[in-house]
Amino acid sequence: MKYSIGIDIGGTGTKLGIVDEGGKVIKKHEFKTTDYNDFASYMHGLTTAIKTLQHSFNGHCIGIGIGAPNGNYYKGTIDYAPNLPFGLCAPIVETLRNAFGMKHIYLSNDANAAAVGEKIYGGGKNLDHFILITLGTGLGSGIIVDGKLLLGADGFAGELGHVCAVPNGRICGCGKRGCLEAYASATGIKRTFLEMLSKHNGNSIIANKTWDELDARVIEDAAKAGDIAAIETYKITGALLGRCLADFVHFSRPSTIFLFGGPVKAGELIFKPTRESLEQNLMPLFRGKVKVLPSELPFGDAAILGASAMVWSAVNAEG
Repeated sequence: MKYSIGIDIGGTGTKLGIVDEGGKVIKKHEFKTTDYNDFASYMHGLTTAIKTLQHSFNGHCIGIGIGAPNGNYYKGTIDYAPNLPFGLCAPIVETLRNAFGMKHIYLSNDANAAAVGEKIYGGGKNLDHFILITLGTGLGSGIIVDGKLLLGADGFAGELGHVCAVPNGRICGCGKRGCLEAYASATGIKRTFLEMLSKHNGNSIIANKTWDELDARVIEDAAKAGDIAAIETYKITGALLGRCLADFVHFSRPSTIFLFGGPVKAGELIFKPTRESLEQNLMPLFRGKVKVLPSELPFGDAAILGASAMVWSAVNAEG
């Protein structure tokens, strides 16, 4: 049986899994990225984990896909990811090729990998033009145009989380002000809720929650219970997200925009204001033509699937 290995490298943990061509994650393994303090020691741990996973399954591995922050598709390097102890231009693809002798080893940033996953395994199977927006601690994006991932000159095209949503707005983790990520990510939604809490003089059923206790699910539950601060939080988030999505549509004209991540579980609380704002801010030429839908990737395995999909995509392209 043929399979690929998908690897999701995060600042806290690394997850990897064996994935068949149909998108089924057969076996998984994970370890703490934080257990390693430099690139060399981390790669020793990663190659050991890959070999352990391979030895636990009887089949033929056709390749390895990696999704990572600041993953450079063209160079196969992780370029100074701030939450990883790898330094500048860590040569992860070259290191794995030397260790395993495989041709098909690919690296991209996690959102781009997820977009390929949506194309191979999810709602984008029959679509050649779509955008995937990942709403997590940050806001990532992957753009598919003419059936292919948009990479740009250096592999980092499509940083839609860092377009300006609010001029001179909140400080973003990238150092700029007013980025969409600072408002529509899970972290941004928490910040908006606290602003609404202040606006309503602390009148909320979750007013006693600490920053660490607040998350998308807590705010969602409060909104569904009629909490005005939580309801306004989703209205503001959707309005800003929809306005920025309109700009993305004017650029690449996708047929569909998929949203992925914890906040998406709020359903119409976030989708309704997002769709309304999108339509209000589109040129008449594009109105009523673009769907905004939840991603069809399974939440728990999405990162692994996205990474592994880069392998299957390359192999299928070869015929």
